[in-house]
Amino acid sequence: MSRSSDNGNSYGDNHGHSTGNSDSDSDRRAGDRASSRRRFLGGAAGAGVLGALGLPGTARAAAAAAGTLYIASDSTAQTYSSGYYPQAGWGQKLSSYFTSNITVANRAIGGRSSRSFIEQGRLAAIHQVIKAGDYLFVQFGHNDATVGNAERYTSPGDYKEYLRNDYIRGTRARGATPVVVTPVSRRSYNATTGKFNVSFPEYVNAAKAVAQEEGAALVDLSASSRAYLDGIGVEASKGIFLWLAAGQYPNFPDGVQDNTHFQERGAVEMARLVARAVAGLGLPLSGEVLPGAR
Repeated sequence: MSRSSDNGNSYGDNHGHSTGNSDSDSDRRAGDRASSRRRFLGGAAGAGVLGALGLPGTARAAAAAAGTLYIASDSTAQTYSSGYYPQAGWGQKLSSYFTSNITVANRAIGGRSSRSFIEQGRLAAIHQVIKAGDYLFVQFGHNDATVGNAERYTSPGDYKEYLRNDYIRGTRARGATPVVVTPVSRRSYNATTGKFNVSFPEYVNAAKAVAQEEGAALVDLSASSRAYLDGIGVEASKGIFLWLAAGQYPNFPDGVQDNTHFQERGAVEMARLVARAVAGLGLPLSGEVLPGAR
């Protein structure tokens, strides 16, 4: 089993059941989008530096398999304390699918978009400690799509450029490997066909496009989670998401019907899908995926 280094905090997101305070830091509003990209990316990510670092799968990336896997994401991936059981995020369960060579540092936190995660200095905090041989998995989209919330909303075009300039190039500038993860599916389905819809399709497409343009590794969790949900069906999907009956769990005495967040089983299954995809990426990290995820 791999080690896991998690933040342990629980925060609200924009869908379904509230998971506590949304940590409304004043620095969410700091600077405009362009200046925040320049501020956190810094001068180290110039084209010459990026060219020297190369792309995932090169000899430089293959130097070491051991390292830390950082996660930058929202409440669908974050780690929840026992006071929110059985709610869990996929990042909370990811370490179970890697060998002890990999430490998972889950920095995902609820209510954040690709932009606000940067503006609050959370990506900068990761970049201060990330090193060669490490990985940064980035999954956003759920909060980016909240048009009515100015602190979170990020247009698909801006989202794509944040992924490009801050998460992909900024991570490579520090010798680490970025992995783009498309937004995990919500419990949204076609009532006629029973098939699950693509959640946040504009953001899914933007994430896939920028990964291809930058030669970055991609985990298409949107597609794999949707295929998994299609396979088990609409009714069974309630056991994946946070659908709980009144009195079923002490932490949710009134029950809840949440189509965004996961209960523990769902988090385990989504983490398995992420790890399975990593096994096929051809990265040094791929060899550290345990057989149970394949």
